[in-house]
Amino acid sequence: MSLLTYETDLFEHARGRLEAIAYRLLGSAGDAEDAVQEVYLRWHAADRERIEIPEAWLTKVLTNICLNQLTSARARRETYVGQWLPEPVLAGDRMLGPADTVEQRESVSIAMLTLMERLSPNERVVYVLREAFGYGHREIAEILDLTESNCQQIYRRAKQHLSTDRARVEVDAAAAGKAVESFLAAALSGDTEPLIRLLTDDAVSVADGGAKVQARRTPVLGALAIARYLRGLFRPNEAKRARVGDGGAALHAAVVNGGPAALIVVGAEILGVICLAPTPDGVEALHIQVNPDKLARVTRQWAADGPHHPLMKLW
Repeated sequence: MSLLTYETDLFEHARGRLEAIAYRLLGSAGDAEDAVQEVYLRWHAADRERIEIPEAWLTKVLTNICLNQLTSARARRETYVGQWLPEPVLAGDRMLGPADTVEQRESVSIAMLTLMERLSPNERVVYVLREAFGYGHREIAEILDLTESNCQQIYRRAKQHLSTDRARVEVDAAAAGKAVESFLAAALSGDTEPLIRLLTDDAVSVADGGAKVQARRTPVLGALAIARYLRGLFRPNEAKRARVGDGGAALHAAVVNGGPAALIVVGAEILGVICLAPTPDGVEALHIQVNPDKLARVTRQWAADGPHHPLMKLW
């Protein structure tokens, strides 16, 4: 059944919202795009005269696709080499979706997307639809074919799993730039004390190389251990210089998933993204993404938004 122009326009109008839902559910922009394209194919093949509320139908189909992916992703991540982290997305990318409320902004942070890996597939769907998109429990129940009271219970469990004792600090582009500049200055100082002062005592650092790039395969725990780890990470050597070439690497500040981040850039390619999770007590987490499979989208957007002026050079 071919699509009429207004039916195509209806879907394209919904595409951004669907991608934002799928990204929060899957933690991967690439997988989110694939899921939404599958929804489009099903929309194309459906008897659309029998669809009373297109938005509800599209959301339900997308959710079912993502639930299947989440279930299979759990099995895949059991054999994932090293630590798994979400795919980072630069500010301005429509994949981030609505950012009008604190809850919406928090739901797409790297820290929260990582925490959401603790949830069951149903818990993640209920939490995302309720917290980030304002769906009522009755609407979510219809999407998941559950009772409304069951959805409320699932939502409460999800909130408990994601609870944290420490408030996060929201930052704009200017504040993010200052936070990253302070972090990089401390990391490149060759001294652990400046870094320790920036971190909380119980800070954690997690790196994702995906077996494509060498990265630490276990978390680094505690401010002192992280400071020593970063001092070694940023210390120049011949292997690092050989990897980045004669031009060296440039360090940039950016806003990634709503938070401050340092980008390691060589030429037009982003080789690493270091996301900071700031709190009133200091930075409580570093999420270091160096898996090239998860840096393609952020590299494309970075190039399209250029030119950029580096904070400093590396190696």
